[in-house]
Amino acid sequence: MRTAPTILHLDMDAFFASAEQASKPSLRGKAVVVGGLGPRGVVATASYEARVFGVNSAMPMAQARRLAPNAAYLVPRFGFYRSISEQVMALLRALSPLVEPLSLDEAFVDLEAGETAWDAESARRAGERLRADIRAVTGLTGSVGLAASKMIAKIASERAKPDGLVLIEPGTERALLGPLSVRTLPGVGPATGDHLRRAGITTVDEIAEAGEDELVRLVGKAHGHALYAMALAHDERPVVAERETKSVSVEDTYDVDIHDRIRVGLEVQRLADRCVRRLRGAGLSGRTIVLKVRRYDFSTLTRSETLRGPTDDPGVVREAAARLLDSVDTTGGVRLLGVGVSGLADYTQEDLFAQAAGEQVDLLEEEHTEEEAGGEESAPVERRWPAGHDVHHSGFGHGWVQGSGLGRVTVRFETPEDAGPGRVRTFRTDDPELEQAEPLPLVTRDASELTGASGQLVAPPPEGRRPAVPPAASAQVSSEPASLPKSRSGKEGGGATSRP
Repeated sequence: MRTAPTILHLDMDAFFASAEQASKPSLRGKAVVVGGLGPRGVVATASYEARVFGVNSAMPMAQARRLAPNAAYLVPRFGFYRSISEQVMALLRALSPLVEPLSLDEAFVDLEAGETAWDAESARRAGERLRADIRAVTGLTGSVGLAASKMIAKIASERAKPDGLVLIEPGTERALLGPLSVRTLPGVGPATGDHLRRAGITTVDEIAEAGEDELVRLVGKAHGHALYAMALAHDERPVVAERETKSVSVEDTYDVDIHDRIRVGLEVQRLADRCVRRLRGAGLSGRTIVLKVRRYDFSTLTRSETLRGPTDDPGVVREAAARLLDSVDTTGGVRLLGVGVSGLADYTQEDLFAQAAGEQVDLLEEEHTEEEAGGEESAPVERRWPAGHDVHHSGFGHGWVQGSGLGRVTVRFETPEDAGPGRVRTFRTDDPELEQAEPLPLVTRDASELTGASGQLVAPPPEGRRPAVPPAASAQVSSEPASLPKSRSGKEGGGATSRP
């Protein structure tokens, strides 16, 4: 194990909800819940103000509405969150070449590999500067944990929330872990936690006291050895810069079960197209096509087909998904559908001319599907106005959707730079002066030059040199767990069913 706390774990605070509050002045300091808003939607993220009422990530949205009926409920803007995440990850990569993203809002950094830190003091300064730079670039806050291992660094960042920094000195890990719940350790979920509790083991100290042999007897060889090592604070996992993508998939949960077999088939085709667009966006192709179907009774079926070679042809993926659907009984209704591609490669074996022809057919089929879905060609398609999404009105400027229904859409006109709440107006959903818009940046200043308290330019250090890291004036650092009075903090959701 390392002798210096040079592993950094960053966790953005209530990321999706905080981004929404930063972009909407009228929501700052108020309860905000982001997720799927349908009857079967789940919470992706709740602001700290909403967590006071008991709303947490992965909670059914209907339950959240009962707990916090006056909160603002918004549909996720994943493209917006991804753009902010890219800014944050760029700041992390300026600290070290070894950055391991875990999600849009969370990552490990090996500061020693970037020669950004080599002891406790330099690690603390690097963490302070990072938090200040994140605030300067995005307007948001992140919590930082510093330790000699990934496991302890992650625990430290949890103790730092919200908007803090906690450094765990090497040699003090056992004292930190001892009184904590067994659920604190990675890989200990509800089932394992209950199994250990029935055996009289509820804390990390009790895991260590039980001994390795007893743990192997209780939870199996591999898990038992790993649990015992973690209880002793042994974690030799390195920070891995690139994580290999194993699959690409998309799925949708439907507010009302789909019973029409033709509609199910059309949904599978649409999901196949979305999956291929994501696959191509990543510059990948794949050999195995996977279909996921969750039926009305919550039973979930998966079917897969492996092709002779990797493909990114939408026609090929569509056909394979349709064949897989033929083997699934959807009688009674379908509540979720998903299409994925695994066995990934960075090349394709399809004939280029055949692929081009397939794309032409694909475009024709898309047009045909849209006509079928829309009815008569002359019938106008009603525009959708998701709550929280950006719009622009030719007379009132930029705003966001507060709600819509019964042919009306209510918009609050405000921008991230406004000092207070903006004015509210209601329009017809087909108002020609109202259109969907791209999100505005949270911070308009030039973030290419970031300075610390000393006023010196903060830039990546020259190769082979240890930088003098200036402390950031705006960073408040704690050596104890940061907490919010009355807040029931929960872990940021990785996404929502829609879900980020």
